[in-house]
Amino acid sequence: MALKFLICFCNIIFLLLLQLISAKKTYIVQMKHHQKPTSYATQSEWYSDHFQTLTSASSDSILYTYDAAYPGFAAALSPSEVESLRQSDAVLGVYEDTVYTLHTTRTPEFLGLDTELGPWTGHSIQELNQASQDVIIGVLDTGIWPESKSFSDVNMPNVPSRWRGECEAAADFDPKIHCNKKLIGARFFSRGYAMAASGETETQSPRDNDGHGTHTASTAAGNLVRNASLLGYAKGNARGMATHARIAAYKVCWKSGCLGSDILAAIDRAILDGVDVLSMSLGGGSAPYSRDTIAVGAFAAMEKGIVVSCSAGNSGPAKASLANVAPWILTVGAGTIDRDFPAFATLGNGKKFTGMSLYSGKGMGMKMVDLVYNKGNNSSSNLCMPGSLDPKIVSGKVVLCDRGVNARVEKGAVVRDAGGVGMILANTEESGEELVADSHLLPAVAVGRKAGDEIRQYLKTEKRATAVLSFGGTVLNVKPSPVVAAFSSRGPNMVTPEILKPDVIGPGVNILAAWSQAVGPTGLAKDKRKTQFNIMSGTSMSCPHISGLAALLKAAHPEWSPSAIKSALMTTSYTVDNTNSSLRDAADYSLSTSFAHGAGHVDPHKALTPGLVYDATPEDYISFLCSLDYTIEMIQTIAKRPNVTCAKKFRDPGQLNYPSFSVLFGKSRVVRYTRELTNVGVAGSVYQVSVEAPRNVVMSVKPSKLVFRNVGDKLRYTVTFVSQKGVSPLRNAFGSISWTNAQYQVKSPVAFSWTRL
Repeated sequence: MALKFLICFCNIIFLLLLQLISAKKTYIVQMKHHQKPTSYATQSEWYSDHFQTLTSASSDSILYTYDAAYPGFAAALSPSEVESLRQSDAVLGVYEDTVYTLHTTRTPEFLGLDTELGPWTGHSIQELNQASQDVIIGVLDTGIWPESKSFSDVNMPNVPSRWRGECEAAADFDPKIHCNKKLIGARFFSRGYAMAASGETETQSPRDNDGHGTHTASTAAGNLVRNASLLGYAKGNARGMATHARIAAYKVCWKSGCLGSDILAAIDRAILDGVDVLSMSLGGGSAPYSRDTIAVGAFAAMEKGIVVSCSAGNSGPAKASLANVAPWILTVGAGTIDRDFPAFATLGNGKKFTGMSLYSGKGMGMKMVDLVYNKGNNSSSNLCMPGSLDPKIVSGKVVLCDRGVNARVEKGAVVRDAGGVGMILANTEESGEELVADSHLLPAVAVGRKAGDEIRQYLKTEKRATAVLSFGGTVLNVKPSPVVAAFSSRGPNMVTPEILKPDVIGPGVNILAAWSQAVGPTGLAKDKRKTQFNIMSGTSMSCPHISGLAALLKAAHPEWSPSAIKSALMTTSYTVDNTNSSLRDAADYSLSTSFAHGAGHVDPHKALTPGLVYDATPEDYISFLCSLDYTIEMIQTIAKRPNVTCAKKFRDPGQLNYPSFSVLFGKSRVVRYTRELTNVGVAGSVYQVSVEAPRNVVMSVKPSKLVFRNVGDKLRYTVTFVSQKGVSPLRNAFGSISWTNAQYQVKSPVAFSWTRL
C-alpha cells in the first residue's frame, strides 16, 4: 500500500513539474543596458545575475543574451517570473516571443546581368566581380544544402581576413567538408524553436531540410551552374545575382516557423561575424518598431553599415498587408519575369483555356475524360481538401478544384489519391488572374478566375462534362512583363503611413534556383522526386534578388551607406513593362500603383550609376522615431543608445530624407517636405525638376534647378503639395518627382492619401 502511495505521489509530482515546465514560454527581455554596473565585465554577466536575483530561476532559463542587435536577452519564463522582471527598474519591457513565417508561395537574363553592366566611374565588370569577392551576404532562412553546385568555390580566392564567422558542426554537417571559400559560414539557432515546438524537435544542424534557404541563398549569390532545370522546365544557366560574393547561412526557421528570439540571435551573430548584406525572406504582421524584433535587429545592422533586405510578404492583393516596413529596411515586393510554363485545359465543347503548370510526367494523351466539380456530400470538396473527395465519384476523372485554404500541390495529391487522373486548379476572386506554376504530382493546369468561372458554368449546364489537359513546356520573351504579382503585399504602410512601402519590386514568380535533396519539389512528404533545382514563387524569391544586387552595389561603392544603396536601387527603377506600357497588376491586370510596386522594378545597370542619392544617417532615423511620439525608452530599445534625446525631432515622419514620398492630407490641405540629394555622379552636374501630379493636387518644387559643383556636394529642395479646393479628394492618387539631365534620371514616386486606414 505504501509503495502504491509513493508511486502515485511521485506521478503527481512529475505531472506538476510537467505543468510547471509547460507553463513557461519564451520572452524577450529589454534591458536598460547602459545601466550595467562597472563591476560586471560584460552585459551577459549582468543580465544573468539580474535575472537570477529577480526570479530565483536557473541561468539555464536564459536562451540567448544579445550583444550587437538588441539590448537584452531571451529566456523561458513562467507568468510570475515575467511579472517580477517587469517590476525591475533595469527592465524596459518583457515581450512574448513572436512567430514569423517564410514568405514563399531566367532571372539574370531578365535583369540584364548576362550582359556587360557597363563601367561605373571608370571601372570594368571584371573589377566589379573582383570587388564583390570581398562582399559577404548573410541569409537568415531554413539553412543550406552545401553540396549544391551553386555553392562551388572553384577559382575563388581566400576568404576575406575580416570574416569572424564559422561553420558549426552537426551530425549531418562537417565544416571541413561542407564549407568552402564560397559558403564561408553556416550556423543554426533553435533555442526559441525548441521552446515553442513542445517536444517536437528537428536535427540541430545548419543543413536545409526544407529547400527554402538553399533557394534564397543561391538566388542571392549562387555560382553559375550550366544546364540547370526543374525536371526539364526552365532549362539553362542558373546563377545568383552576385555570383562572386560569399554566403553565410544562418538557420532560424524550423517546422513550427521562425521564432523572433532565434532571428534576433542570428542577426546579432551576423553583425559580429562581419556580413555586409542581410537577406531575410520572412516576416510577420505590422507592429510598432520597438516591438518588431526584425526592425530592432535591422537598425543595429544598419548602424554597422549592413544593408538589410526583407520580403514585403505574400498577403496581396489585400491593401495594407505589408511586413518589414521600417524605413531602414529595404522592403521588396514581387513581379513576374518574361518566362512562362503554359498548359492547356480543353473542354468537351471545344473551348481551350491557357493556364500554367510544371507537371513533368507522362500526361493524359488526347482522349477526353469526364470532368467533375464539387460532387458528393463533403462541403469542402470544391477545395479538394484532404478526405473531401469520394473515390467512387472522381476515380478516372479530371477534377476541378477551387484555389484557396490548402496548398495548391496538396489539392493535386488529394485528387490523385482519390483516383483522379487530372486536375484543373481554378482561381477564385481572391486570387484573380494570377497564375503560379507548380510541380504537380498528377497532370494539372492552373487557370485564372475568368477561365475558372467559365469552366464552372460549363459544368453546370453540360450533362456530361469532359476535358483533356496538355502541356506546353517553357516559353520565353513573354509579354507583358514584368507584371506585379497578385500575392505581393501592398501598402499603405500601417505603422507609418508617411513612409511609402514597398520600396521596389524584383523577380519573384516562377524562379529557378538550387534546392535541397532532403525534400521533393512540392515539399509534400509523398513527393519522392529529387531535383537539384526548383521553381518557386513569393516575395521570398524577390528579396534575395535585391540582396544580391545590393551586394554588387556594395562592391562597386564600399563607401556608400545602406540608405544610399537603397536610394540607388529605388530612384533608378522603372515603371513600364516590355511593351512600353505602365506596369500592370496580376490580380486583375489593371494599372499597378506605388502601393504595389513602390518605386518600381529594379534596374541593376542604372543603379550602379544613379547620379544622385537620398542619404540618411542613424541620427536621421532617430529624429524620425521621435516624430512618431515614441517614448525615450521605446527609442532606446531600437537605437540602443544611453543618451537619446529628441532635441532634433522631425515635425512630421515624412520629413525623413527618403527616396519616395507618401503624403497624407489630414486636417491640413497643405503638406511640405524638404529633401537632400547627394551628388555621386560627376562634378558640375546640373539637374532640372519635373513633376507628375494627379488632377486634384498641385505640386511645386523650389528650387527647380540644382547645380552640383563637386562630387559629394549636398543640396536641398522643398516640395509643397496642395490638395485643391472644389475637387473631390480621391481615396488614393499617385504622382512622381524627377531630377534629370542628359545622363541621369533620379525619380521618386509620390502616393497621396486623404484618410488614414
